Amino acid sequence: MASAKDDTGYVIAPDPARAGLSRQVTGVDQTGATQDVRVVEERPLTIFLNSREIVTAMTIGDYPEYLALGFLRNQGMLLAGDEVSGIDYDEELETVVVRTAQETSHEEKLKKKTRTSGCAVGTVFGDMMEGLEGLVLPQAEVRTSWLYALAHKINTTPSLYLEAGAIHGTVLCQRDRPLVYMEDVGRHNAVDKIAGWMWSEGADPADKILYTTGRLTSEMVIKTALMGIPVLASRSGFTAWGVEIARQVGLTVVGRMRGQRFMCLSGEDRLVWDADPGAVPAEDRKHRRKGGA
Repeated sequence: MASAKDDTGYVIAPDPARAGLSRQVTGVDQTGATQDVRVVEERPLTIFLNSREIVTAMTIGDYPEYLALGFLRNQGMLLAGDEVSGIDYDEELETVVVRTAQETSHEEKLKKKTRTSGCAVGTVFGDMMEGLEGLVLPQAEVRTSWLYALAHKINTTPSLYLEAGAIHGTVLCQRDRPLVYMEDVGRHNAVDKIAGWMWSEGADPADKILYTTGRLTSEMVIKTALMGIPVLASRSGFTAWGVEIARQVGLTVVGRMRGQRFMCLSGEDRLVWDADPGAVPAEDRKHRRKGGA
């Protein structure tokens, strides 16, 4: 699962032409005319931790190893000191097995499993707040010029979202540079892929920004905080519980990022106002025009 930057500066960028992620379907539009459109594929992926089946998630099927690793990490089933001895993906069986050098203690968490408000079988556990107590996030600065630059580059990057819609994107960024751009039918899957990549690469979260196309919900806030990332940004809106938790843990949350506008509802002390909103070009409506996020 080695990574290398491509010619756009991304370590991992979307690949909308990748086989198996979408397919063409013929339908009729509002006038009765025949139209060919691309639609996103989704398929089950069953995640095992050692010999124990944990969950079956619906996913587009790319980066299954990162998804499994990040899911287990974000659910607290893999801790910082756990040694991952291997990850085995079987495409035919649609399973991925994460193996550790020693057995982990996760059975109690399985008793508390609940369905989230997110789409595509999002799963968290009854004690999902565990780990936030005493959490201290890094005191990184966030320049408003970085936010504008990130939004522009991410929103104009060729992606499955722009190709077919009905999908979420999550991007790990450093300053004004997007690094890892993951997509999936559920925003939680996309962020879990980011977490899996960070675990594999030993990436430092202290100077990172997490950008998502989806809503800033409690789940997104909790996962971002537990990953140690101090800033969460989105073009979408907030939920009240998400804002409340963000304020409790000191996470900077910036939403409604569209063109010249954004709103920060938590952690505004990290913001450095170094850009004139009036000098920022209005968002081109041909970008991010689909309804999938």
